[in-house]
Amino acid sequence: MAVHGASKSGLLEVLVREQWCRVLATLDDETLTVSLEESDHRNVEGMSNGQGDKQFMFSSENSLPENVGNHKRTVRIEKQEVGGLGISIKGGKENKMPIIISKIFKGLAADNTESLFVGDAIISVNGEDLRDATHDDAVRALKRAGKEVTLEVKYLREVTPYFRRSTIIGEVGWDTPSPYVIKEPGKNPSATRNQWTEMKTIPLKLCYVTRNTTRTDLNVIELHSPDGRSSCVLKCANENNTNEWFVAIHSNVSLLAAQAVREANRILRTSSSTNREIKMMGWLSEQVSSDSKSSWKSVFVAVSDRDLLLYDHVPLTSEEWGSPIQSCQLIATRLLYSGSMSSPASSPQNHSTSDLTFITRTGNRDGVEAHVFRVETRRDLAAWMRCLVQGTHTAAEVIREINYPVSWQGKEGRLTINYEDGFSLSGDADAVLWQHPFEKLRYSSDDGKHVLWLDFGTGDGEIELDLHSCPKPVVFVIHTFLSAKLTRMGLFA
Repeated sequence: MAVHGASKSGLLEVLVREQWCRVLATLDDETLTVSLEESDHRNVEGMSNGQGDKQFMFSSENSLPENVGNHKRTVRIEKQEVGGLGISIKGGKENKMPIIISKIFKGLAADNTESLFVGDAIISVNGEDLRDATHDDAVRALKRAGKEVTLEVKYLREVTPYFRRSTIIGEVGWDTPSPYVIKEPGKNPSATRNQWTEMKTIPLKLCYVTRNTTRTDLNVIELHSPDGRSSCVLKCANENNTNEWFVAIHSNVSLLAAQAVREANRILRTSSSTNREIKMMGWLSEQVSSDSKSSWKSVFVAVSDRDLLLYDHVPLTSEEWGSPIQSCQLIATRLLYSGSMSSPASSPQNHSTSDLTFITRTGNRDGVEAHVFRVETRRDLAAWMRCLVQGTHTAAEVIREINYPVSWQGKEGRLTINYEDGFSLSGDADAVLWQHPFEKLRYSSDDGKHVLWLDFGTGDGEIELDLHSCPKPVVFVIHTFLSAKLTRMGLFA
């Protein structure tokens, strides 16, 4: 299904190696493309510090070893199982260019030799002459070279500035493989350039677009990759420009998220081990505290028909979907709103974090597990709160009944709470000792340790039950059942 989002283009700055580089940014439905302008020598050769007066060069010929001159060298490389040689090449006979190393990937085989450089022309591979080879010829030669590869190379000063710039833009953003349908990078019709223009196309689907999560700079927009390992940090000229770009990018990411939910459920339906349906998913910031200080971290959150699931990256397989870093049962979860959706509209940059946060509290055998989440817009806040409330009610209607082992008046039994029938206690041979509907419940309380009290307004007074563990899960389930029943009646809990 086609997604029709916002389109926008303009000059921004992008952060690379803690320096700001001026780029042309082009936003379309599914991608953000950043490219260096051929006409801007400041952008091409260096980077600014945000003030427009300091230039920063990524590399210099003066930093090359003395033996890397304008003469031939022989470099031996052992291919790695993952990543191969770890280089990218450009050029070829069809481009009237030699075969040139345009990128060396950090930590891979070529980089580990410390003897190859961006701008090296490959003269031969294992003795096979590439001086008259096309680009495809060179790719095939490198692939069939085997595990032990001998390259004859020569450093070309005259083409190195271009590839130095290509390396700069190549470090922006990410190219994350994903089973979720993503537009093929480079198919951006609004970013028309020749094949030698420095350009990077960043897929937006399931990325995290946020403000002031990892940086405190003004007028900054952060995009983080679905795997949580890469990022693209953009800087705008002023607050108005920042708000316009943020709204446009965020809107496109939100549209793509709805599409990704359907794709995630297709992945889950193919698995026999994962029995859940995703209702909503996306990136949030979660508050973490240590040594009396609080900060925020990115977390990927999904609401299924039964659970609230937390991941440190976007799950790509059914196995990953089945292994969240945390899971909270919706039926035992309460939602607390800590912001103010009725406050006057203001720029995202000036929002108080408390204006856009909500809290979940889940009862478990150890007590109450609380999470404080922050969203980016009030629309996001309303959407997540609505989904969670509806999710708890859906869980109540799906699960319908829970059972807990308890002690009552010195006897062991089983407390059953049924969505329709209410409360009952069974003893030996499943004999029902007492039973009360929900409408008879006057109040409930607990000691936070193991005791639950229920008062149904009978002459016998309150009923004391020993649950042998924290009573909070039972208390929260009672609240969820009551809330769902009131909502079904057209009332609000």
